Amino acid sequence: MGKALEGVRVLDMTHVQSGPSATQMLAWLGAEVIKVEMPRRGDITRSQLRDKSNVDSLYFTMLNANKRSLTLNIKSAQGQEALTRLIASCDVLVENFGPGVLERQGFGYDQARAINPRLIYATIKGFADASGIDAKAYETIAQAMGGAMSTTGWRSGPPTASSAQIGDTGTGVHCLSGVLAALYQRTVTGEGQLVEVAMQDCVMNLLRVKLRDQQRLASGPLPEYPGAPETDCVPRAGNCSGGGQPGAAVRCAPGGENDYCYVIIQPQGWAPLMRLVGRKDLIDDPKFASHEARLQRLDACFDVIERWSLKRTKFEVMDALKAIDVPCGPVLSTKDILQDRALYDRGFLVEVPHPERGTYVTLGSPIQMSASHVPVERAPLLGEHTDEVLGALGYSAEEIAGMRTAGAV
Repeated sequence: MGKALEGVRVLDMTHVQSGPSATQMLAWLGAEVIKVEMPRRGDITRSQLRDKSNVDSLYFTMLNANKRSLTLNIKSAQGQEALTRLIASCDVLVENFGPGVLERQGFGYDQARAINPRLIYATIKGFADASGIDAKAYETIAQAMGGAMSTTGWRSGPPTASSAQIGDTGTGVHCLSGVLAALYQRTVTGEGQLVEVAMQDCVMNLLRVKLRDQQRLASGPLPEYPGAPETDCVPRAGNCSGGGQPGAAVRCAPGGENDYCYVIIQPQGWAPLMRLVGRKDLIDDPKFASHEARLQRLDACFDVIERWSLKRTKFEVMDALKAIDVPCGPVLSTKDILQDRALYDRGFLVEVPHPERGTYVTLGSPIQMSASHVPVERAPLLGEHTDEVLGALGYSAEEIAGMRTAGAV
């Protein structure tokens, strides 16, 4: 079986999370990904949040699967010459340095295009150049300045960050989309192009339903946010989706921190729900009979369901509600997920052997293709493929040894 991106060579000049998540997806789709790292130090995440001393952290290994590592000091003349050869031989370059960093080294888009007109040059930044914002962007800053934080959490509390990495990995997935589109367009034009994504823009794209609601406010209060004070912006809504179908996480047995099941009350689901929980009297009660009436007393509605769910585990609650076609889902903790053997059986969680840290668990590709299977491989050691990559570029063993002595690799 072939690979979807077999024959595509990617020059990965990224670090931390947003860029590596994009290039890892390219690797999982079958591209050859060469990760360029500084000699001796490498990607800073190799040493961040270590659980074992002097080995690559899980932060690094879980974002850099299926790649090859080349150490290269691009500030040196030899390193620049090697990078020029690499650019000439690659289809895609992805970078997420600060604004102007690669331009000052002589490897901005215009300079790289002069070396290889077919190159697709993807750049990830915190903010679009045209935004005029000159600031560093991290995950939570992107969430704050992309509007997500203002709509997350409870009205009684402060704006809240999501633990899902919508700023970093979310931007990486957007970058992947642009690169794939550019690769396809190149089959028609024969030319590469610049692909630009900004973390702030990507967070706003993921926030589009809330931006929809912001415009709806011109017509009056939003009914799917019952009890919200009149405001000129979309309110925080706790665990409500804001989609018009109220939901809540109800407590379950035995009462642990994550013993909850998330339940959605659709109009057609109220009657079967009440029969299930033993409250048939509320089916025709005027205070609960209509969707509009329930919106005025959602806490009471979910309290009725919770009195029933407290006697059952979250998985028992899910089974019972699925049987009556009520949307629900148990709140799975990170421990639940890593212990779910079904995820291993279908290859989404993979146990990977590593020569220094031993076996660790990593995620596989969330994109499954029937005619393109790429097994998950461990992340590379720092500079593990330097000799191999440089040799393929025409360097002799003696030249590579000299580059190493000079500190270029």
